[in-house]
Amino acid sequence: MPHVLILGGTTEARGLAEALAGAGTDLPSSAARPPHRVTTSLAGRVQNPVLPPGETRIGGFGGPRGLADWVRDHGVTHLVDATHPFAERMSFHAAEASVVAGVPLLALRRPAWQPVPGDTWHRVPDLRAAAELLPDLGSRAFLTTGRMGLAAFAGLDRMWFLVRSVDAPEPPMPVRTEVLLARGPFGLEDERELLRTHRIDVLVTKDSGGSATAPKLTAARESGIPVLVIDRPVVPEGVPEASSVPEALNWLAGVAF
Repeated sequence: MPHVLILGGTTEARGLAEALAGAGTDLPSSAARPPHRVTTSLAGRVQNPVLPPGETRIGGFGGPRGLADWVRDHGVTHLVDATHPFAERMSFHAAEASVVAGVPLLALRRPAWQPVPGDTWHRVPDLRAAAELLPDLGSRAFLTTGRMGLAAFAGLDRMWFLVRSVDAPEPPMPVRTEVLLARGPFGLEDERELLRTHRIDVLVTKDSGGSATAPKLTAARESGIPVLVIDRPVVPEGVPEASSVPEALNWLAGVAF
């Protein structure tokens, strides 16, 4: 029986687990697929995560060698890296583990966002560069880069920040910070109201892609608010990629089934 290990934590990872478990909607029929086993691995950085169907494990593997050992010990036949586009360390670990364990690897990555007419985007390579440019673009920032990267902005004492994350962030963080605990997806009208209520004049976001948090970009464009976009990190070369769950299923069908 094929055993698919999904390195998850994203909407796409959950969608793939649902499809392999026969719980997905608007996806290719599972009637032609033989029985399989699916395990989703979560990093454990989010409290009370929404668990996908199938088996789950939470926590790290101890590096690429630890991941390779887990793959071999649990009879994994196919590895899917469906981690967040900014989880670059895990992507490189997956690529190395795939070679060491001798199992095929697919990277399931959502397409990056693309600007449209009316957008005012400023692209930077990382959080440090974003913190350096931010004071030139506004004074009240909506910071949606995740709770793990707030230290990069901790020295901007003259700015006010609205930080949205699933779990409460921990110091260091900017002194003038209001925290909004929320889990996406987020609707356009809610994003419009959030920008108005908090008088936001600059949006900071990682280029995460996908639709769950994209409405904030539309709301910013409508309000004429500049957007500071942090580019995606470098990913391992030579790894096959899929941009959607159906594409991932097609890859698995060609390789696994």
